Amino acid sequence: MKPYNEEQSKKEQVEQMFDNIAPTYDKLNHIMSLNIDRMWRRRVMRIVRRAKAHKIMDVATGTGDLAIAMAKRVDRTQILGVDLSEEMLAVARRKIEKQGLEERIMLEKGDAENLSMVASESIDAITVAFGVRNFENIERGLSELYRTLKPGGKLVVLEFSMPKNRLVRWVYSQYAHRLLPRIGGMISKDKQAYTYLPDSVEEFPAPERFSDMLREAGFCRVKARSQSFGIAYIYDATK
Repeated sequence: MKPYNEEQSKKEQVEQMFDNIAPTYDKLNHIMSLNIDRMWRRRVMRIVRRAKAHKIMDVATGTGDLAIAMAKRVDRTQILGVDLSEEMLAVARRKIEKQGLEERIMLEKGDAENLSMVASESIDAITVAFGVRNFENIERGLSELYRTLKPGGKLVVLEFSMPKNRLVRWVYSQYAHRLLPRIGGMISKDKQAYTYLPDSVEEFPAPERFSDMLREAGFCRVKARSQSFGIAYIYDATK
């Protein structure tokens, strides 16, 4: 699934989409998730903290929310934030400077499926929050994440999912397909972006299948934890 059309690659369109919505992304993200996303990110951070990771890579870092939270709450860490969108990274840079975290967080424009700037087996922990479903090739992206992790390193993925409970699924679908595109389009001026985002959740592999994909990429001790009635999942895997 692509955000805009069938002519450009998904990667090009995802980059364009996030460049378009970057100025209003944080505001919309927190308002429309009722700030539940902050709670989910804190849970991701706790897993990383327990792993005692010192060198962390935050892939699809976006505007830097998770990277900033980890820099403030995980001791003695150096964080590399990677994202396709230069406009999202520009927002992240301003936030990092405001927090005085320039020495703890480095940002790079890059592609999760080709992390050529990152040496093999050099990262203690990798986080990906709401980014895997935007990979053009999920298998290739997971393989690249596996390559860059040290043996014993931790991968933590936070991703939306379709709830299994019928009532919760219906409420979520009504919200995602009716309300989200209207409000998102009105504030960001890119209604198509906020049509693509819920559609991409429906297309993303179910938790059981994504767990299998992690194992196929080489990861072990894979855990999938349901969040907020299955609206999201946190996947925890080890190299």
